[in-house]
Amino acid sequence: MFSISTAWWMCGVSFIPSAFFTITSSRGVTLTISCFLKDLGPLRRRIRNGQRLAAFGGVLLLLAGCNTLPDSGPTEAQVNHAQRNPKKNTVGYGIVQVTPELVSLLASEAPPALSSLDANNAPAIPGNNDTVGPGDVIQIAIYEIGSALFSPSSATMAASSASGTNTLPSTSTASNLPLLSVDGNGDLDIPFAGVIHVTGMTTDQVAETIQGRLKRQSQSPQVLVRIASDITNSVMVYGGVQQPSRVPLTPNRERILDVIALAGGAERPPGDERQPQTDEDYIVRLTRNGRIAEMPLKVIENDPAQNVLMQPGDRVQLTFQPRTYTVFGASDHVTQTHFKTPTLTLADAISRVGGPVDTRADPNAVYLFRFENTDVLRRLGVSVDGNAPTSPVVYQLDMMNPGNYFLAQKFMMQDRDLVYIANSSSNKFYKFFGLISTIIAPGITAAWIAK
Repeated sequence: MFSISTAWWMCGVSFIPSAFFTITSSRGVTLTISCFLKDLGPLRRRIRNGQRLAAFGGVLLLLAGCNTLPDSGPTEAQVNHAQRNPKKNTVGYGIVQVTPELVSLLASEAPPALSSLDANNAPAIPGNNDTVGPGDVIQIAIYEIGSALFSPSSATMAASSASGTNTLPSTSTASNLPLLSVDGNGDLDIPFAGVIHVTGMTTDQVAETIQGRLKRQSQSPQVLVRIASDITNSVMVYGGVQQPSRVPLTPNRERILDVIALAGGAERPPGDERQPQTDEDYIVRLTRNGRIAEMPLKVIENDPAQNVLMQPGDRVQLTFQPRTYTVFGASDHVTQTHFKTPTLTLADAISRVGGPVDTRADPNAVYLFRFENTDVLRRLGVSVDGNAPTSPVVYQLDMMNPGNYFLAQKFMMQDRDLVYIANSSSNKFYKFFGLISTIIAPGITAAWIAK
C-alpha cells in the first residue's frame, strides 16, 4: 500500500517555485521525488535586465542632478555650441583663436598717435603764431610829427598859424586808436587808411601797410600794431582741466602739455581714496583739421615725440576715464580691475586676479570678449555688419600650450575688456559628490555615535 503527499516551497529570495512528492510503502519505505516547475534561465535573464535598467536609471538621475547644480558660467563646449546657435548668438559674435598673426594684426591697428597728426596735417611753412585773422581785436598806436591827423594838437597848430603866432610843433605826437576788431572777411577799417585785408598778415606787416597809406596825408607816421585779443592763434582746452578756456598761442610755440598746464592742469575729481587717481586715468584727445587722435596723458609725458606742437584752431579735450577690465568664471577673484599702468597685457590681466583655479578652471578655454573695430574683423575673416563701427568678437587663449604664454605677453588689453575663464566639464561631478557627501555625512556620524 502506498500513500502520496505533495508540498510546495519557495527557493531562497528568488521565489523559485518547486514541488516534491513522497511515496510511502506499507513496509515503511519512503521515496521522495522533487522537481522545478519552470526553467530558471528566463527568470535569471529578467533579473539581470532589471539590474541593468536600475543602473542606467541611476546614471540618468546622476546626470540630471549634476545639470541642476549651480555654476559660475559655461564650459568650453557650451560656449562653442552657443556661438553656432543663432537663437543664442543674437549679437553675432565669432570665436577667434589667439595666434601670432592675430597679435601682429592687432598691434598694427593701434589707434593713431598724436604725432601722426603732425605728419599729415603740418603746414608746409610752420607759423609763428603771430598772424592776424577774423575775430582778433587789434590795438594800433600812430606816432606823427608836425601836423598830426589823429592828435588834437593839429587843431591848435592851425589856429596859431591863422593868428600869426609862431608855435613850434612838438617833436612827435602819439595817438592810440580805439580797439578795432577784424571782421568776418578778415578786413580792418582804419580812419584815413581805408579798408585793409589783414588775414594772414603778421602784426609788423599790418603796421607797414597802414604806415604806407598814411604817408600821403601825414608827416613821417610811425605805426605800432599789437593783438589785444588773439582769437586766430589760439586753441580750445576743455574737459577735465581746472580752467577750461581758450589758450592763446605765442611765437614761443607751445606744445600740448604746455596748453594743458596753462588751463590749470588736470582736475582731480572726487573718488575712492583707496583707488589713487593717476595720469594713466586721463585721456588726451586732440582734434585737428577734422581728424582725431587720443592717448593717455602719462604716455605723452613719457614720450617727447607725442608732446606735439600746437597749431591754431586745435581743440584739446582732457577726459577722466579710469580704464578697467572685468573677470568672470573660474578665477580667484570675480572683479572689475583698474589698469593702473599706461599699457596692460592679457598675461598681466589674468595674473592680477590669481589666474585659473586648479580645482575648477579649464585652462584650454580662456576667453576675452571685446567690441572690436570692424576693419580688423574683416581682415580676420569674421562676418560683420558693414554699417557698425565695432562688432563683438571672442578671442580664445589655450593656456595648456606653453607657447601661448608668449602671445599673452604681447596681446594688449583695451578699456572695458571682459575676461572669462571657462569651468572644467568635471566640475559639476565634484560638486555633485560634494553634495552627496554633505547629505550622507551626518547619518554616518550619527550611526557611529550610536554604535
